[in-house]
Amino acid sequence: MAPVSRLGGRALAALLPDLRALPGPVYSALSDAVTALVLDGRVVTETRLPSERELAVALQVSRATVTAAYDALRSRGYLASRTGSGSYVTLPAGSHPRPSLARWVSSDAADDMIDLSCAALPAPPGVLAPAIAAAADALGPYTRADGYDPAGLAVLRVAVADRFTGRGVPTSADQVLITSGALHSLDLLLRLIAGPGDRVLTDLPAYPGALDAIRANGARVVPVPLAGGAGWQIDQVTATLRQTAPRLAYLIPDFHNPTGALMDADARRAVLRTARQTGTTVVIDESFVGLGFEPDERPCAAIDPSVICIGSLSKPVWGGLRIGWIRASAEVISRLAALRASIDLGGAVLDQLVAAELFGRLDEIFATRLAELRPQRDALVAALARELPQWRTNVPRGGLSLWLELDAPLSTPLTLMALPAGVAIVPGSRFGVDGTLERFLRLPYSLPVERLNEAVRRLAGVWAQLDRSGAPHRQLVVA
Repeated sequence: MAPVSRLGGRALAALLPDLRALPGPVYSALSDAVTALVLDGRVVTETRLPSERELAVALQVSRATVTAAYDALRSRGYLASRTGSGSYVTLPAGSHPRPSLARWVSSDAADDMIDLSCAALPAPPGVLAPAIAAAADALGPYTRADGYDPAGLAVLRVAVADRFTGRGVPTSADQVLITSGALHSLDLLLRLIAGPGDRVLTDLPAYPGALDAIRANGARVVPVPLAGGAGWQIDQVTATLRQTAPRLAYLIPDFHNPTGALMDADARRAVLRTARQTGTTVVIDESFVGLGFEPDERPCAAIDPSVICIGSLSKPVWGGLRIGWIRASAEVISRLAALRASIDLGGAVLDQLVAAELFGRLDEIFATRLAELRPQRDALVAALARELPQWRTNVPRGGLSLWLELDAPLSTPLTLMALPAGVAIVPGSRFGVDGTLERFLRLPYSLPVERLNEAVRRLAGVWAQLDRSGAPHRQLVVA
C-alpha cells in the first residue's frame, strides 16, 4: 500500500515542540513528539515521513539523532519502512480509535482510563428516550417522501430560528440550514467562502477541529493570541484584521474553547466593525452559548446581522446526536444548501425530529447542566491547587474546561506518560498551529468530581516523574 501523503522535513518540524526543552535525549523527545502527533491525529497513518537526512537538516540535529528516533518509533509500532518507499506512519497492534481530540488510544493505555481528552458530556438522563419516542410517532408522514432535504426539516429550522429570535436576533426559517454538527457547519462555510490560500483568522489557542478543517480546505491560518485565560487582546485582533484582510474570521467569543473566556460587548463591536471595514466574513461559533456561569453577552449577530453563526446540540445535549446549524442570510443559506446537495444530500430525518422535540426543553437542560458543571469546575480547580499548585489557571466564566499554564514546557511528554497512568489528555500544542503552546494544557471538568480528583492525583504523580527526569541534562546528539 502506498502512503497517502508525504510530510516534508520543514512541515514536520513546524508541528513539533522545541525538542531541547523536553526531558531526556533529543532522539527520545523526537520519538515521543511524533508519537503524540500520530495519536492525536495531526499526522495520519500511511503518511510518509521525511528522510532521516531531510529531517535532521530541518531540526538542526545530527542524522544519527533522527535515525535513533525512527528506530524507536519502529520498535514501538508507529513507523514502518518498505524498500523503495521510505518510512511511513502506522499504529501498533492493539491501538483503537477514541471519539475525542486524541484520536487514538495506544495499546499500553491503562484499563481504568479517565478520559479528559474531550470536552463533552454524556447524554442527560431521562431526556433522549421520550424525545426519540415522540420523534418516532411523528416520522410517518416524512416516510412518504424521499427523505432528502439539504437545508433540513422545516420543523427544526423553525425551532432554531425561534431560538435566535428569542435571543434578540430576528431570524426566519429560510435563514437556517441544519447540519451534522458545528464542525460540519464550519467545513461547509469554508468550502463556500474560503478558497485555497485564503487567510482565515482564528484565536490562539483555537479549537483543534476548526484548525484541521481550515487546513483541509487549503486555507491559511492566521492566529491571534489570547491574553492567557483573561480574554482577547482586541487591539491585536483588529490590527491583524487590518494588516492581513482575511477572507474569513472564525471566533468563539462565548465561553471560548479551550479558555472559557467571554468577550464583552465593546470588544465584539470593535472586532465586527473592523471586519466590516476589511471585508472579512465573520463566523461565530456558539457551541457553548448557554453554558456560562454568568449571563450571556449580546449575540454578535444582534450587533451585526451579516455575522454567520454556527452551533449544535453536542455540548448541551449529546455529541451522539449529530445536529448542528448555520444562521446566515437567506441567500447564503440557499447557496450552502446547493453545495451540501453535492456532498451528502441532507441529514437524518429521525435525528432532526428528535432535535425538534428537544428544543422545547433546552432551557431546562441548560439549567441542569450548569448545576452539575459548577461544582465539577470548582472541584477541579481545588484539586489542582492542592496537588499541582505550580500550575496556573484563570477560573473560566463558562464552557467545559480549564486552560492551564504549566511551570515547564512539557505538555507533550506529560500526555504520553499520562496514558499508561490511566489519564487521557491532549497537549496544549494541539490547540496551536506550529507546535507551540507546550507550556499549556486543557483539562475538561465534564466528569464527576471523584474522577476529576483521581485524574489530578495521577497527573501529579506523572508530573513529579517528569520533574525528576533531569530536563537540563538532555543529550543533544546521538553518536
